[in-house]
Amino acid sequence: MNYKLEGVLTTISSASPSPLTLFDFNGIGDLPDFEAISPEHFEPAFTAAMSSQLQEIAAIANNSDAPDFENTVGAMERSGQALRRVSATFHALAGAHTNDALQAVEREISPRLSRHWSAISLNAPLFARVEALYNQRETLGLDAESFRLLERIHTGFIRSGAELKGADRDRLAGINARLSELGTTFSQNVLADENAFTLPLSPADVAALPGWLASSLADAAHERGQEGYVLTLSRSVVVPFLTYSPDRTLRETAFNAWVMRGEHDGPTDNRPIISETLALRAEKARLLGYASFAAYKLEDTMAKTPDAVRALLEEVWEKARSRALQDAEKLAAIAAEQGDNAPLQPWDWRYYAQIRRQDEFNFDESELKPYFQLERMIEAAFDVATRLFGVTFSAVPNAVAWHKDAHVWRVNNAAGQEIGIFIGDYFARSSKRSGAWMSALRSQHKLDSGSQPIIYNICNFAKPAKGEPALLSMDDARTLFHEFGHALHGLLSDVTWPSLSGTSVARDFVELPSQLFEHWLSVPAILEKHATHVETNVSLPVELISKLEAARGFDAGFDTVEFTASALVDLALHEAETPPESPLAQEAFLLQELGMPQAIVMRHRSPHFLHIFSGDGYSSGYYSYMWSEVLDADAFEAFTETGDAFDGATAARLHSHVYSAGNSRDAAELYHSFRGRMPTSAALLRKRGFAN
Repeated sequence: MNYKLEGVLTTISSASPSPLTLFDFNGIGDLPDFEAISPEHFEPAFTAAMSSQLQEIAAIANNSDAPDFENTVGAMERSGQALRRVSATFHALAGAHTNDALQAVEREISPRLSRHWSAISLNAPLFARVEALYNQRETLGLDAESFRLLERIHTGFIRSGAELKGADRDRLAGINARLSELGTTFSQNVLADENAFTLPLSPADVAALPGWLASSLADAAHERGQEGYVLTLSRSVVVPFLTYSPDRTLRETAFNAWVMRGEHDGPTDNRPIISETLALRAEKARLLGYASFAAYKLEDTMAKTPDAVRALLEEVWEKARSRALQDAEKLAAIAAEQGDNAPLQPWDWRYYAQIRRQDEFNFDESELKPYFQLERMIEAAFDVATRLFGVTFSAVPNAVAWHKDAHVWRVNNAAGQEIGIFIGDYFARSSKRSGAWMSALRSQHKLDSGSQPIIYNICNFAKPAKGEPALLSMDDARTLFHEFGHALHGLLSDVTWPSLSGTSVARDFVELPSQLFEHWLSVPAILEKHATHVETNVSLPVELISKLEAARGFDAGFDTVEFTASALVDLALHEAETPPESPLAQEAFLLQELGMPQAIVMRHRSPHFLHIFSGDGYSSGYYSYMWSEVLDADAFEAFTETGDAFDGATAARLHSHVYSAGNSRDAAELYHSFRGRMPTSAALLRKRGFAN
């Protein structure tokens, strides 16, 4: 079996079983047979699948018939089905349940996959056929979705360098392959640093912590074969530890380990990776005719330009920074009252903010924890989906995903017809990449016999001690709802073409369905039904709901500053025509120019900024969360204006024009069809408590 990027490919021998047989998705619930798949199966499967697709592409490109939509675009959409299955299975494991062998495969396969896709996007005869169709698109009699697909495919070819010639084409393919290697290494380095750190704690160290947090720390110790309590770098335990630990020295140790991930001399040092990545991205942009990588990335988004992104971020920055500076003075005063006269530091903020929250609102977030059981919050998310869109969820008995903690549900529509499979994997573990995300083992489409989606959510909540219930913070519960909003975007997709399915939309539109869904977590009817006490089963008291609402904008200055600083640094690093010699020195300079409050750091510092350096998905695009928040704040007001958070007519428009539409139309057109107009930042400022 030979791997070859261009030209005639050798035929895969049929003398032995195909290496693709394991990836036929013939397990319970149409899942891959994860129990039968081992790391050594992936390299031959990838090789066979890439070879197969390149044969399909060669047949399309070299077709002697004149190009038409079906023999070119339709055929391209049908190609690569085996590679989709192998890639989806592999990336699920690489993110959610990896090991040394899988990471070795990932390092070897990533640049090969990059060159595979370059071989397709830089295939001159194939592009000539697409270009011919694009030039006559108005006369082809295409339906609206097919017309959109042709436009998107043509744009994709142009943005992938199809018009480059000679050495420039080869250089672009080389850049893409190297960037793929760098992104994989960056991600693996962050995971290695997270796994390498443990902070043993004594009973005295955890005495002042909430019981649920101490239990999670005990479970972390047990998982690592240690006695007592251990603090790890999982956000779901670091943040509450920084919030509740009265030991300033321990807080400082934990905080510094957390923000220094990827910034250590040695094999996991991400600093040289950042420098090389920025240089290669800038070179790629120049090859493609753009002034900067930011200009290149943003052209194909709702924002369109770096100036438009900066305008939004700076408008919010000034209001957030002013609020944060005022809050810092209040926190320093609280610290002084407690005998701590040292300057307020980043490892102090959450601790004193929690004391302030108790003082001002008579409200401690730990009071909420017993009411937010993981299982009940999953039920709550399902309930909202049922009320809005009529979909229901039922457990799939005996279905086996990649880990015993991953659970499988069958999804039916209002008519009782199965429309997909949902997998939820919620607990942190050392084999899982940090963060939270949604992805697909299989995407929806209606091509030929069609395809039902298999969508999964990954979270990293603290796992409780054996026999104890899993309790979430309010932030954890929002994360669950956020990722489930993404999941619904994939599950409710109702398009014909695979390339337009589900979340395959503009980066600054993709966060709308997820961030919008978060709003329903705090709807009283949902809290009353699902936020029930773990011991008494009593609903969250009305007075606690009132306190929660009163404190909704509390610490918005801090939250907004740490996010917006990250987005502005991301934009600046990628907008430079010549990347800085020292990205971290540039990061520090940019923060100084912004007037970053001394007691706040970026939500994601560059050495562990997975959004922008583990791949280029959010590079120049971290702002997308705020851009989408402008949309989601305005979109939820469409419901509040009716007086019903589940208004049927509004939900039907939301389903039709957002959750089921995929990329079948331009994002701005989809939003306008839902809302009747485009939003302004006013709803966002009101949501964050910054409105004048």
